[in-house]
Amino acid sequence: MSSSTSAMAVDSHSQPPKLVLDEFISQMLSSTPAELHPLFDSFRTLHTKKLWHQLTQKLFEFMEHSLSKPYRVDVFERFVTDFESKMNQLRLVEMGVGVSKEIDNPQTHLTFLTSLLSRIDKEKSPEAYILLYANIAHAKLLYGDLEGTKADMDEAWKILDSIESVENSVNAAYYGVAADYYKAKADYAPYYRNSLLYLACVDPATDMTAEDRLGRAHDLGLSALLGDTIYNFGELLMHPILDALDGTNFEWIKKLLFTFNEGSIGKFEALAPLLPQEPILQENYAFLRQKICLMALIESVFKRSADNRTMSFKTIAEETRLPIDEVEHLVMKALSLKLIQGSMDQVSQKAQITWVQPRVLSRSQIGDLAKRLDGWVNKLNVVERRIAGEVEVNA
Repeated sequence: MSSSTSAMAVDSHSQPPKLVLDEFISQMLSSTPAELHPLFDSFRTLHTKKLWHQLTQKLFEFMEHSLSKPYRVDVFERFVTDFESKMNQLRLVEMGVGVSKEIDNPQTHLTFLTSLLSRIDKEKSPEAYILLYANIAHAKLLYGDLEGTKADMDEAWKILDSIESVENSVNAAYYGVAADYYKAKADYAPYYRNSLLYLACVDPATDMTAEDRLGRAHDLGLSALLGDTIYNFGELLMHPILDALDGTNFEWIKKLLFTFNEGSIGKFEALAPLLPQEPILQENYAFLRQKICLMALIESVFKRSADNRTMSFKTIAEETRLPIDEVEHLVMKALSLKLIQGSMDQVSQKAQITWVQPRVLSRSQIGDLAKRLDGWVNKLNVVERRIAGEVEVNA
C-alpha cells in the first residue's frame, strides 16, 4: 500500500465511520484476489456471531497471507477497530505492529502506533502497552529520533520492571530496541548485554533470518572485543549465534574471540593483520592490545594453584609480553576492573593475587584444570596415607 493510501486510512481514525459489515465485506470481495475471499466470508460469519477469539485467529491468518499486504491497513482501520476492545489486547497490539510495517511514511507510521497506544489500558494490559511502546521507540530510532527512542524505552522499562512475568515476545521487543539504540550510540557494553538478553527471548533458528543471525553475531563479536568492561565472553562463546560466522568472511572474528578468552597473545598477533578488515578494530588496536594483555594476565593467574599466586613483575612481563616498566599499570588496571583481587608491592616488584574472575574455559583450559585437580587429589591421598600410618603407630 502506498504512503498516501495508508495516511488516509490512519487519519480517518480520528472519526472512524461506523462499520456496516455487509457493505465492508462486499467492498473487500470486489477489490481483493479470489484467494482471500474465503477469509472475508469467515470474517462476516464470526463477527455476526460475536466469536471474537476465533475472529482474531482468522484475522492473523489473513495478515500472514502473502496476498493480503496491500489490504492490511485498510482491514485493520475499517474492520478491526470496530471490535478491538473485545480482543485480547496483546494480540491486538501484535496485529497492529505487524500492520504498521506496511506504512512507509514515517509520520503516518508513528501516528498509527501512537493512536493505537492511546486505546490500550496500561493497567489492565501492561504487556500490550510495553510491546507497543517498544515498537514506537523502534520506529523513532529508525527515523533518527534518538532522544525520543530513549524516552520511550525508559517508559517501557518502568512497566516491564514492575511486573513479574511477561511473554517472550514482549521481552524480545524491549531488549531488541534497547540493543539497536545502544548500537546506534556505539555504546558497546550495553549493546552486548541487551543483545544477549534479546537472544534469550527468541529462537534464532526460526525467529531470525540467516542475514539477521550473521549481523547479530558480527555486532556481538565487535562489542565483546571493544567493550571496556567486558572481559568475560563466556555467554557469547557458548551461544549458537556465533555459528553464523562459520564459513563467512567474518569467521576470523570468532577465532579472535576465542583467542581473547584464552589470553593468547601469540594467536592475537597472528590474527592482527586481519584487523584492517574491520576499521573500528584497527582504530582501537592500542585498546585491544591492552585488553589481550589483561586476558593473558588472568589466564596466567588462573593456571597457577591457589598457593602459588604471588607473581614477580618479571614473570608477568614475560606472560604478557610487556616491558617490565608497564607491568605495574597493567596490574592496577586489572585490580580496578575487578578482574583480580590482591595487592602489589612496588618495592619488591611482586603482585600477590588472591582471586581471579571466573570464566568459561576452552577444552585446553579444562584439560589444564583436570591435571591440577588430579595433582590435588594425589596430594590428598598422600596426606591421607601419612595420617593413617601415624594413627596405626600411635594405636
